[in-house]
Amino acid sequence: SPQEHGLDFERLLDASAYKETFRQDMIRWGEEKRRADPGFFCRAAVQGALQPVWVVSDTRRLSDVEWFRDAYGDAVQTVRVVAAEETRKRRNWVFVAGVDDAESECGLDEGVAFDWVITNDGDEVALGKQLEMLVQSLHRNL
Repeated sequence: SPQEHGLDFERLLDASAYKETFRQDMIRWGEEKRRADPGFFCRAAVQGALQPVWVVSDTRRLSDVEWFRDAYGDAVQTVRVVAAEETRKRRNWVFVAGVDDAESECGLDEGVAFDWVITNDGDEVALGKQLEMLVQSLHRNL
């Protein structure tokens, strides 16, 4: 964790070079935690949550999705947000071998039937319509 390693947590949340300096170490640390306990991060994400709807963002592995489905069954709605590679490049994304092709980045590219796929290519109206459909569905299922 950032605390264990004396890192600046706020700077790890942005897209800075600071984060990139420690990214592979963070991935390695996370993999060690998951190997020892596959539900480690999932339990941390929901600890103390009491709201009727939770958004657990940035889930990255099939084992995470399976953990939530095992724990919460049909209440789980999986949402994948996608953008074209050209859009991602316009947003300054650059492929880094050993990072962007690691399980932490593409572990959910196969093996999950997502309940929702949201396209975020910069069209705010289209994005808004997709999100409104998702929110309406959540309200109907409360």
